[in-house]
Amino acid sequence: MRAKEPFVRLHSIAPIPLENTPSAHKAGFVSIIGKPNAGKSTLLNALLESKLSIVSPKAQTTRHRILGFDNGDDYQIIYSDTPGIILPKYRLHEHMMGFVNNAVRDSDVMVLLVAANETFPEDLLFPLAEKVKGPKILAINKSDKVGKEVMEARRNELASRIAFSDVIELCALKGTNVPELRQLILKHLPENPPFYDKEALSDRPERFFVSEIIREKIFLLLSDELPYSCEVEILTFDETTNKMGEPLARINANIHVERLTQKEILIGKGASMVKRIGTAARLDIEKFLDMKVFLELFVKVSPDWKANNNYLRSFGYK
Repeated sequence: MRAKEPFVRLHSIAPIPLENTPSAHKAGFVSIIGKPNAGKSTLLNALLESKLSIVSPKAQTTRHRILGFDNGDDYQIIYSDTPGIILPKYRLHEHMMGFVNNAVRDSDVMVLLVAANETFPEDLLFPLAEKVKGPKILAINKSDKVGKEVMEARRNELASRIAFSDVIELCALKGTNVPELRQLILKHLPENPPFYDKEALSDRPERFFVSEIIREKIFLLLSDELPYSCEVEILTFDETTNKMGEPLARINANIHVERLTQKEILIGKGASMVKRIGTAARLDIEKFLDMKVFLELFVKVSPDWKANNNYLRSFGYK
């Protein structure tokens, strides 16, 4: 994946005319919509059989709309992983919900993902689902967390609210029924040539995924609310070679926080915490880029960045 183009508004994209495209080739946009912690990013990674979206036990880990391309000889499924549906409290949340609305608007097929063990209502989901005129698949995730009676009640409750084309129970973390979900999606996908190069995995550039990997480590290594006040900005991303002539990526990044006290916690005593974050991130970035990485992290106080449009634009929330 070497996509260098910036994120674009997808509804304006036209299919790529390819001479060797099979006549019955299918291609389309599939939005994965759900509440925080329903397992959307885990499902995307399972469908792609590759880790593209970051995952953590904390809700609202996903902040952007992330496209992943599932390419076969006669199909291209363009999945949209989206932030969890919430009532916005500040401008960052508004931008996150904007990504969700864009994904819904672009949908050829919607996958409405709900967790079997959730107990709070899905009232925010249904108005979005009703906007999609095409097929809607209800996917009940975390099927291993509840018994058959609870699952049956959950299934009937949700199916009574929306006219779903199909209903499927799955466990994205274990891969249970994930191939079956892909087949349901392919059944409903329209015939089109591919929209993107079939060698690509996403439309996002590498530096975006590098920033996401760093942010994932912040969510995994820091507790309480601090990760929600952090944003990662890639300052430099240079591919070069080391003394042995091997490929090397030199990456500098800012971790933005809102207050000085947060900066002190993030850095830690003797810079211990920021070193832990950097080491964990570097190892995953090396796997992702398939090369050695020199990673340097800085921590910067950017007051109220979540409510500041200038900051948000610079962080890619457009």
